[in-house]
Amino acid sequence: MTRNLRSARYGAVLTFVLGGLMVGTMTVRIPALTDKLGLSESTVGAILLVWGLGALVTMQAMRGIMARAGSRAVLRVGGPLTALSLVAVAFAPDLPWLMVAVAVFGLGFGMVDIAMNAQGSTVEQAYGRPLMNGMHAGWCVGAIAAGAVGSLSIALGLSFTANVALIGLAALPVMILLGRTYLPESPAARATATTRRRMPPIVYLLGAIMFFAFMVEGTVADWNGLYMRNELGAPEALAALGYPVFEAGMLIARLTGDRLRTRFGVRGMLTVSGLATAGFFAVVLLAPAALVAVFAMFFVGLGVATISPLTLSLAGTATDTPGPAIAQAGAMGYTGLLLGPVVIGFLSDATSLRTALGIGVVLGVLITLASRFLPRTEPAAVSRMPLPDRQPAEVAA
Repeated sequence: MTRNLRSARYGAVLTFVLGGLMVGTMTVRIPALTDKLGLSESTVGAILLVWGLGALVTMQAMRGIMARAGSRAVLRVGGPLTALSLVAVAFAPDLPWLMVAVAVFGLGFGMVDIAMNAQGSTVEQAYGRPLMNGMHAGWCVGAIAAGAVGSLSIALGLSFTANVALIGLAALPVMILLGRTYLPESPAARATATTRRRMPPIVYLLGAIMFFAFMVEGTVADWNGLYMRNELGAPEALAALGYPVFEAGMLIARLTGDRLRTRFGVRGMLTVSGLATAGFFAVVLLAPAALVAVFAMFFVGLGVATISPLTLSLAGTATDTPGPAIAQAGAMGYTGLLLGPVVIGFLSDATSLRTALGIGVVLGVLITLASRFLPRTEPAAVSRMPLPDRQPAEVAA
């Protein structure tokens, strides 16, 4: 194993950590942002929509860009742009400027999200063994760190501006330095990708599975606390524990997911993950007390955690170059992250929040059913064999 290959792996993991840290910092300090600019809940919803749409627009455009430029070039632009736009969000003096800054932050994040997964797939294939779950665990670490730093900032009396700007300014030089660690895709692979107009069917199937999984994640993130408080009568402090417990389950699953993949394969893991997601989400909805539901959220996190890393890893082996395929599957998945909370809102208005959240059970079943159409054998690009004695043809700085 060359030093450059090892550096590329650490660089990819750290990119995931920084992505989770920057996005997490933005989300955990939203209450302080509302106080700073006097925003209503509906305005906050509009801000989050602009952020999400900015990311989705970039993700939709990434397929062609990734085919021509590759993940390394995109990350060298998108990483610093995300950090700088986070600083702009911190210093936005009013709502119009905030909307502009948030839109750019979404655009930058969309670039980083697709490109870091493509880079992770490139590194994974260079190693010859599964690594993607461990990289996504880095995102969980960054998100948890954002929560811890945010809580400390609140305790110390730091404003929204100070907290968010410090994270953005700290991430900026690290993102620039990480640009030297990324692996390039081969020119031949990129040339093949630029001539491909349509992805193989498996890419769209993987995108659908990721869509279902991200709908579950978005539903938990946006509606879990309200469900715990309003439907189960949990006090605010207990209701707030549901999402961190869910994230803790995701972190543990992703730290062990690569080893489990070598034993059970993608098809087997996704099938079990879908069943676990459906089953434990049902426990959350049928729980007689909030504490039981919080405990079950840990297992929902365990169930859903490995689905997006596995689908992105498999999408990266579906064509000659991972970037365009990951961009296609990732854009489909991210649509679910945006759509899920909206669907729950409409359904809860028409029925009840508990009934609306039943969609989480349905989504878990759909993941299991869709997974049965995947190939039984692992792709040769990420085999179950030990690390081969091969290195990338070129690792440029």
